[in-house]
Amino acid sequence: MNPTFSVIIPVLGEENRVNALIDHVRVVGYGINPEIVIADGAADQGALAAIDRPGVVPVAARRGRGGQLNAGARAARGEVFVFLHADTRLPSGAFQAMTAALGNGAAAGAFRLGIRSPKRRYRLIEAGAALRSALTKIPYGDQTQFVRRDVFEAVGGFPEIPIMEDVELMRRIKRACGRARVALLSERVSSSARRWEREGALFCTLRNQYLLLRHLLGASPESLARHYPPLAGKKSAAGDEDGRA
Repeated sequence: MNPTFSVIIPVLGEENRVNALIDHVRVVGYGINPEIVIADGAADQGALAAIDRPGVVPVAARRGRGGQLNAGARAARGEVFVFLHADTRLPSGAFQAMTAALGNGAAAGAFRLGIRSPKRRYRLIEAGAALRSALTKIPYGDQTQFVRRDVFEAVGGFPEIPIMEDVELMRRIKRACGRARVALLSERVSSSARRWEREGALFCTLRNQYLLLRHLLGASPESLARHYPPLAGKKSAAGDEDGRA
């Protein structure tokens, strides 16, 4: 029997594209009928007010990606949680690929990173992200993490910290379930190149690896967040693609 899916999307300032995002999930999930949960961390709840599609679960949450994702998970009813960033798009067959991985014993996993740009430098970044994920079994949030509901609840969900909440979730799952049960799918998500374009691909990549190393060595998330500011023109990075690879 196939599992039921809840796609949980944290947003801030996404009034103009929240309905297109809902439509995208439903097209990819045609025949699967995934539940869609929109967790809005904006004070005015503008994205929730803009939703004009039926059947969406709206969640008013405290600002911050970890908290928004946890609030969405509490409202969700699916057996599998899929955590989708607002700037990321799922590949065709995404739900079938996740179903197959879970049927083979995976407790959690993520897709291969793809970046929406024809520039060759991003193919190198994608390859580096694939290598990092294979070596560490810690895929990032912009790869669209998925996890069985019982496992998510057993490890305590996302830590509500200003950065690296996605890394910490996967570290908890690895410790609890073993690295063999973290599936890395070959299908690619498609993530925005916005942060790499604005900050510079080389700077962004090196900075992010530095922050990851410091995090693994025990630096506080608050100190790391000072080096990872929200993009200009965004209310926050809560719904934005990370630009971490």
